[in-house]
Amino acid sequence: MNKTKSKRIKKIRGKLKQGGRGRKIVVFRSNRHVLGQVVDLPTGKTLVTVFSKGLSSKKELTKTKVAFLTGEKLAQKALKLGVKKVSFDRSGYRYHGRIKALAEGARKGGLKF
Repeated sequence: MNKTKSKRIKKIRGKLKQGGRGRKIVVFRSNRHVLGQVVDLPTGKTLVTVFSKGLSSKKELTKTKVAFLTGEKLAQKALKLGVKKVSFDRSGYRYHGRIKALAEGARKGGLKF
């Protein structure tokens, strides 16, 4: 991991610790897929997980559109469990492209952050 990414991670996680209560969305991005999880902060348990692998089987969708759909699906599952407000932990990734699309999809799906 390079220095700039580790700096971003420290800054993001520090801000999340200040808010400390509630839940957060954790994002992982690979070259092909994106993964979103809703984690309960006090217990550290994962409540909802959505992986883009099933959504990306359609050839006409770009990776950014698949990330948007992943965010919407994550929001739908979280709302079924009663989760409405979350923090967004982008895991050191810059807020653009697929990470931004996942966040916008989650917002459109009904989550507040």
